[in-house]
Amino acid sequence: MAGENNLAILLSNAAPELNPGKYVFCTLASPSAELKDAAIVTVREAEGVTLVLPQDLADKHAVSYDYVASWITLKIHSSLAAVGLTAAFSRVLAKKGISCNVVAGYYHDHIFVAHKDTESAMAALSSLTS
Repeated sequence: MAGENNLAILLSNAAPELNPGKYVFCTLASPSAELKDAAIVTVREAEGVTLVLPQDLADKHAVSYDYVASWITLKIHSSLAAVGLTAAFSRVLAKKGISCNVVAGYYHDHIFVAHKDTESAMAALSSLTS
């Protein structure tokens, strides 16, 4: 099932949804199977494996991190080939002074923002659908 490509439709139906909890970005040379299984995102880099984990799990395993984020999912099924969606939401967040870390899944775009910016980010993203 192909996702949506039309930017106007993507923006008007983005439906940003805040996932519960706090999330952290960490890097480990060789993460345990438990941490890999619990990771929301996994990225292999030359320096190590980056994991986005629930903060409570990282704390339980004494994994160090320095960025606590909220996880927002755009509920529209966007095409991986869609043009302009990331630019549109990163622009509206940047205008509010909010950094974002973006991950595209097959069905949805996922945006991680500093936890302290959650309310402002949700308001800014919701303004795209108006």
